[in-house]
Amino acid sequence: MTSIRQFRLTDLLRINNVNLDIFTENYGLSFYLHYLARWPECFFIAENPARKLMGYIMGKIEGKHENYHGHVTALSVAPEFRRIGVSTQLMALLEQVSEKKDTYFVDLFVRVSNKRAVDMYHKLNYVVYRRIIGYYSGERDEDAFDMRKALPKDVEKKSLIPIPHPVRPEDLADD
Repeated sequence: MTSIRQFRLTDLLRINNVNLDIFTENYGLSFYLHYLARWPECFFIAENPARKLMGYIMGKIEGKHENYHGHVTALSVAPEFRRIGVSTQLMALLEQVSEKKDTYFVDLFVRVSNKRAVDMYHKLNYVVYRRIIGYYSGERDEDAFDMRKALPKDVEKKSLIPIPHPVRPEDLADD
């Protein structure tokens, strides 16, 4: 049985086992603290009955007008708890929060090479909105997909109309 609850400050000491993955972005402590202070309603963890951390989701609400949306900053599940629906439950919670905040859509960025995650997001009704050239940097630069799911407020599904050409990270500042 999976238990999901709001992320707490002390949970920062427990997320290492979940972050040990080549596809998981690791952030500094101040980054997590900023999200926890600014958007606590968008930060959840999943635990098993023994209180072992199974995974977490960290998000935010941002944008203006028809670009007002929920954003998944990080979704990570420990390897031993994958493929049992933990990600689906965490995503559903962030989508519910976003819908309650009357946003138009939820978006996320995912590495193009992370086929398993891309497939999972497709199953959750996310579509590729655009490709971002060189979004991920480090040992090897990599493009990202900006994937989106329209929420009920976006009646005409305008947020899902794909941009046909790739963009660069510096172009995102205008969003």
